[in-house]
Amino acid sequence: MMPRPPSKVVYENSGRIVVVTGGSNGIGLAICQAFLASGASVVCIDVAQASDSSVAGSAEFYRADVSDESQCKAAMDHVVGKYGGVDVLVNNAAIQPPQSYTPVDQLDSLLAQRIINVNFMGYTYMAKYALGYMKAQRSGVVVNIASGQGHRTARQVPIYGPMKAASILQTKQWGVEYARHGIRVASVSPGAIDTPLVRASLDAQGGEAALANRHPLGRIGQPHEIAQAVLWLASDDASFVTATDLSVDGGLSAFGAFADPYPLPQDSSQQ
Repeated sequence: MMPRPPSKVVYENSGRIVVVTGGSNGIGLAICQAFLASGASVVCIDVAQASDSSVAGSAEFYRADVSDESQCKAAMDHVVGKYGGVDVLVNNAAIQPPQSYTPVDQLDSLLAQRIINVNFMGYTYMAKYALGYMKAQRSGVVVNIASGQGHRTARQVPIYGPMKAASILQTKQWGVEYARHGIRVASVSPGAIDTPLVRASLDAQGGEAALANRHPLGRIGQPHEIAQAVLWLASDDASFVTATDLSVDGGLSAFGAFADPYPLPQDSSQQ
């Protein structure tokens, strides 16, 4: 049974300035929508125009490639120049091309470098310039979107998984470094979520049914479920949470299903 979208705003963000990278679709789009619904001013940073008209009409879209440091600096300078500051940065922009599913000895080096540049250096560059402004205002929250693949690995993910593990350690290091400046840093590790990126990789992961069965809850997640976790981490309700990662993965990391992708047996008590 699919979860229903949240019916009301739980976390109030009126007046807050929120920057979301990779906000044009999937998890990033859901995060933009959730912050907009909670009253925040949202800037969506992406290389592609927002696909949802409600976000395109309500959030500011700023085109930038996060793998380019100069573009990240320009994007953050624009946000602070226009809005006067930045309260929340959500590092979400990431790529996992289907052709990257391969053993490392067959990996295309240029593709690997592109994944590193977007998934790791993109987070680094955006944080570098956001944290500088947050230090000056002595407040702020950074939320990194990591992955269950940063905790457990699988065959044929020699670059994406290690980069997500790196983003979890980035979270811890930045959280420790900037706590004295009134800044919190946390990450969210999703399991498989129904996004274009996951849809594009279904064949490499054995199909949707096989992917769903790797999660103890027996399904893949929905983007709004990740967005709600991000809202909480960015809110004052999470004021004592920093330098840590939150798994929102339907039990996947506890089950160890990346290493043992076997179907769940049917529960005879439910028949």
